[in-house]
Amino acid sequence: MTTLTTLTRKDLEKLQAEHPDYCMELVDGNITIMSPSGYQSDEVAAEVVALLRNWVKPRKLGRITASSAGFELPNSDVRAPDVSFVLAERMKISPLSFAELAPDLMVEVKSPSDSLSALRKKIQNFLSQGTKVGILINPQKHRVEIYRPGEEVVVLGDDDVLTIPDLLPGFEVAVADLWSPEF
Repeated sequence: MTTLTTLTRKDLEKLQAEHPDYCMELVDGNITIMSPSGYQSDEVAAEVVALLRNWVKPRKLGRITASSAGFELPNSDVRAPDVSFVLAERMKISPLSFAELAPDLMVEVKSPSDSLSALRKKIQNFLSQGTKVGILINPQKHRVEIYRPGEEVVVLGDDDVLTIPDLLPGFEVAVADLWSPEF
């Protein structure tokens, strides 16, 4: 008879130490190995990190991280969004390992190997664990979806402006400015 074991954060940390070249998440007691993203999607994620950091840091609003920062959520999942923001009053000092909270804002950027339904499920998981705003960016379709708990999804296109007034008052960026430049 086969016995299934639910893995824990300690198991994830051990596997990460043994296999440092792999990016992993812990979801529902199972380890998921994350594949590298596409170039374009990572370029878009880097742009979002830069835009948010340039707004947040001089105002001392909180912390911005990229796709390697893990969050141990209240349900014990350990997930890593492509981009995240945590309000300063919720995290005075950066932890050495995983942050033991849900970020206030999380962003996923769709790469060619990603499933939209899996990304939407990941966003909903974060929202159910305390994240206030989840954003799904689809570079191929030039589309941005904004999720908040208990609210309808807001969909933006190239003619729209992305704002997050509930977390970052005054921050705004034209959606068309998120995409990879053409030279």
